[in-house]
Amino acid sequence: MNALFRVLLPASFTGVRISCWLTIGVFLLALQPSFAASDAITSVWANDGGDKVTRDELRAHGNAASVRNSVWDGESIRLFAAANEVVSFNLVIEAADQTAHAVGVSLTDLSNGSGVRLRHAKRPKERLFDWTSTEIELFFVRYLQIRGLSQLSYGTYDERHVPQRLRLPSDLVGSGEWKDRPGADKFFPDIAVPLELVGDFDIPARSNQSVWADIYVPRDASPGSYAGKLTVTEEGNVRFVVPVELTVLDFALPDQTTSGTMVATSYEEIARRYTGNAYPNPGTPQDRLARLVADRQFMLARRHRISLVDDNSGATAWPQDRPRPEWIARLTGKLFSRANGYAGPGEGLGSDLFVVGLYGSWQSLWGGSDQQTLRMHTSSWESWFHANFPAVERLLYLADESPNFSQTEQWANWIKQGLDARPPLATLATANLVESLDKMPSVSVLASWIGVGDTSIWDAAVEKLRQTGRRLFFYNGMRPASGSFAVEDDGVALRELPWGQFKKGVDRWFFWNATYYANYQGSRGDTDVFENAQTFGGEPKFDRVTGMTGWNTSNGDGVLFYPGTDAIFPGQSYGLAGPIASLRLKYWRRGIQDVEYLALADRVDRKATSAIVERMVPRVLWETGVGSSSDPTWVRAPISWSVNPDDWEAARKELARIIAGRNPAGAEEGSTR
Repeated sequence: MNALFRVLLPASFTGVRISCWLTIGVFLLALQPSFAASDAITSVWANDGGDKVTRDELRAHGNAASVRNSVWDGESIRLFAAANEVVSFNLVIEAADQTAHAVGVSLTDLSNGSGVRLRHAKRPKERLFDWTSTEIELFFVRYLQIRGLSQLSYGTYDERHVPQRLRLPSDLVGSGEWKDRPGADKFFPDIAVPLELVGDFDIPARSNQSVWADIYVPRDASPGSYAGKLTVTEEGNVRFVVPVELTVLDFALPDQTTSGTMVATSYEEIARRYTGNAYPNPGTPQDRLARLVADRQFMLARRHRISLVDDNSGATAWPQDRPRPEWIARLTGKLFSRANGYAGPGEGLGSDLFVVGLYGSWQSLWGGSDQQTLRMHTSSWESWFHANFPAVERLLYLADESPNFSQTEQWANWIKQGLDARPPLATLATANLVESLDKMPSVSVLASWIGVGDTSIWDAAVEKLRQTGRRLFFYNGMRPASGSFAVEDDGVALRELPWGQFKKGVDRWFFWNATYYANYQGSRGDTDVFENAQTFGGEPKFDRVTGMTGWNTSNGDGVLFYPGTDAIFPGQSYGLAGPIASLRLKYWRRGIQDVEYLALADRVDRKATSAIVERMVPRVLWETGVGSSSDPTWVRAPISWSVNPDDWEAARKELARIIAGRNPAGAEEGSTR
């Protein structure tokens, strides 16, 4: 085992080092392109994806040494992971001078030399949502052009709030223009299309192409070193062979996720985009397709450790005070079983969250909001869950960003009084915590959106909330308080978010929508999400400093799943009966998995773990402070966390050392093997 992991792991489970190359000849092939007839590919290299590579960059062509990082040593790809973890790398293929035609990428199984393999099996289109035959997936990365800054993700009054790649150089602050921003009009990676849907591909001259790899380490994988090779071909000729080595640690991440989440999706948007009909007739092929896609969204969300919720709607209205029939397999865990094609984190576990009346839709469904109606329906919902799935967290989405706190409080109070001795159905409202805490004391969960916060006031409000037994959610994300969901934000932005959540004890992180394909709030209609990064906000106009921007224009807002079939923009359709993940889902999963390391390490050495947290996220959420207590809406300050992915990987290694140093007999159940 290499020196890095000799330090990381105790001798009792270092495993056997498996070489990724068998001969000196293959080793040399890994370093240099072959002398094939087709040689437009000039370089290949890799990173963990956290350093986003825009499509125009030729980093290795300019300086091969400059691209070395924690994953790429200049010769090979080296990774480490716990069991029950998904680890990733991003392969970058450069064509500096001429177009590279018919480029192919393949990855062998990763073997530990004792017959144990992490398999890579190409799957036909109809089996891309069956993970039982493969632990390794490859994705062709598609890009989105960033033509303006995201208005909902960061302020522009302080350039330090703007993501690094879109930030004006310091000497141009106050005088610079959109064209002066390094990432202006460039194409940023975000769409992870299964490589099986693409096959061989071309790379235009003076550009690069990324291929993303996800490797799931099963819970029962033997610790030690696994090795294989990645091959890049051009017009059928082998151009590069890259060794890949993965060290599997001797502990497993739990199936239950510490960093709670909540992400919304919609039957209507699924049906419109996949069938062209928002509400197909019940039982028709279109309706069955929409429900199949919805289930596959839940499965893909589970693969990324995300708790997905929906509006409990379908082809027809559902007036009953219980989940629709398709929810039963989600709640029992049958949907997430190997019999249904699922393998990965949370296998066999039921959904842990259900939302009643998403975005306040209960009012129209129940036909009123009077005291009797509210008590009757919420009591029925609570009774059903109590009898069938008592461990599932269930919430009534009472109000969304309503300024009428008194009305929301009245509803919550009616529900809280209930109709029987059983505890009432919990309620949720999205509102600023500081402003609403005392005005809505009956609301069970307050969900806030924060970009800055007056630290002492927020500390007091959070403490008061917790003393009363209520819970705290945050939603979306805004710099400098947290990383954001903007396509152009740094690759570590969503990795940072769960760290801040862990540090400040936030119960769940809510992202408002994963399938916002029609920009109705901006009155702009359907978005071609494969071509247009701006998914939210009004019609943009060119601004000299911020680019093509308008009212709340934002890149990627509300879209975490791309439609595998697109009936609205058929030229973009892959004919896939299921979703295509964004890279932002994968970045978020990285942070969520990091928090599992934090939770395990915290049980072993709380002081050391806390020191790592303080180093990585020294000032997040309401710790950001404000510029003026009389106007607590702004602050002039940089983000507090590193944007270098290597720093985050170094922190994960430190946490692994802490976990590895524990006494296995005294560790928490489920953390060791």
